[in-house]
Amino acid sequence: MIYAKYSTVIIGSGIAGLYSALKIEQQVGLPDGILLVTKSKLGESNSRYAQGGMVGVMKENKMDSTVSHISDTIKAGAGLSEFNTVKFISENSDAVIKDLMKFGVEFDRNDNNELTFTLEAAHSVNRVLHAGGDATGRMIEEALCKKVKETSNIEVYENTVAVELLVNSEKQCRGVIVFNETTHEYETIYAPVVILATGGIGQLYKYTTNPIGATGDGLAIAYNAGAVMQDMEFVQFHPTALAIDGEENRFLISEAVRGEGAKLVDADGVEFMHKYHEKRELAPRDIVTRANFNEMLEKHLNNVYLNATCIDSKKLAKRFPNISKKCLENGIDIAKDFIPVAPAAHYFMGGVKTNIKGETTIQGLYAIGETASTGLHGANRLASNSLLECVVCAYEVADVLRTMQLKTPKQIDAEIKRVIDVYNNDSDDVPEDIDVADLKHELQNIMWDYVGILRSEKSLLTAIEKLNRLKLKFHRSIKCFNRAEYEFKNMLTVAQLIAISAYKRKESRGAHYRLDYLNTNEECIHSHLTKEEGELSFVN
Repeated sequence: MIYAKYSTVIIGSGIAGLYSALKIEQQVGLPDGILLVTKSKLGESNSRYAQGGMVGVMKENKMDSTVSHISDTIKAGAGLSEFNTVKFISENSDAVIKDLMKFGVEFDRNDNNELTFTLEAAHSVNRVLHAGGDATGRMIEEALCKKVKETSNIEVYENTVAVELLVNSEKQCRGVIVFNETTHEYETIYAPVVILATGGIGQLYKYTTNPIGATGDGLAIAYNAGAVMQDMEFVQFHPTALAIDGEENRFLISEAVRGEGAKLVDADGVEFMHKYHEKRELAPRDIVTRANFNEMLEKHLNNVYLNATCIDSKKLAKRFPNISKKCLENGIDIAKDFIPVAPAAHYFMGGVKTNIKGETTIQGLYAIGETASTGLHGANRLASNSLLECVVCAYEVADVLRTMQLKTPKQIDAEIKRVIDVYNNDSDDVPEDIDVADLKHELQNIMWDYVGILRSEKSLLTAIEKLNRLKLKFHRSIKCFNRAEYEFKNMLTVAQLIAISAYKRKESRGAHYRLDYLNTNEECIHSHLTKEEGELSFVN
């Protein structure tokens, strides 16, 4: 076992993790430096795949206001958004985005060098900033990665999985144990602050827009450490993923394409969204997703279509170069052809319960970005609010830590020592061979078929039973033998939490749609799960 110490450990290298590292390094005294841990290569994350853009209530956009943005966010959130959180993030968007630009992020501008704003579903005005046309996440991430590499006080561990948080008997996080996939060595890292920025859970589902690494790792290790988990039933399915398989995820056809005027149609070009909502293609995501899914079910189809041929071809090429290129690679000219699309798991509104400062229910443990549940998104995320939440909350965490003495703990108690001993024990036993790929596919099918877009008591109880049986096939309790096993272990934990939480919410609200409880309850309440209550041993 290797041992190290840092003033702050950040787990995850998406926009939230990168920006928090840069801001903490800039604002805080760090006697032992910052460690940024990523299980892949620096910059490979969910953030990279964010196409449409980032919400920004900018002072130069005279059409917009924080009042309007707050109203749109709360309306989309279906009653579960926290007003003070929404207000804080909206009011701080201008200052934080302009600070982001100082790190080399360049948003698209018009010929007069003015920022350009686009419209997306459920927004009342054009307020979505974009970069590289339809490569916003990648452009932001590349700029921040460059700055992190140039900053000597930030060390990066690549190909390294965080496997367990070090939490003492007084519920204080004092570090983390990580596993290096390349060397197969464990390392105990002591730190007064650990920040989870590990992204979402899309890989739990058969169809997803998320990359292969979106396996809910931060959620699982936080739950296992005793943190409170909030609103775990709320999974957002994007209505328009490119309905062509062959990779670990489906390519996202950004909502911004509909914002520019594209229409949802059947194979004959007949529009159908007027049957579902007055705003048609620009209705909230959950409504558009269910509309597409319903059309597919009724007509026994694998997809519907997005018709972007009504948009000027030059504008399409300039605004959506990556979407155009990807479609062309699959024989689709979006200026002339319909784009086959279908819903796919996209974003997770639930997560580790935090306040706006990123503080969890465990002292010293913070969570930001998609891993956290701040109350911004409520039951249904407003388009492009996710990247804004990442940067505002990362900025706020750095500001909070600025007032602290980040000294590495000198002593550990028996509880932490017990955890370290588990990973320090080099067993001579040959591990039983497990076909993780098969187990993963089985889990993804369970979640898609029974905990997907349409849910019921019968489907959710079936999912819970099948996940319990699947768990019996995975003969690992704590220590695993490679990254794939750790990822599956985390996926299984999070899948159970989502299924159980969905079963307990007996109403339809936002992205959580119950066929047996179609109405929305008058009382708006968050759901909470904690390990102490033994949810994973749930029996009906």
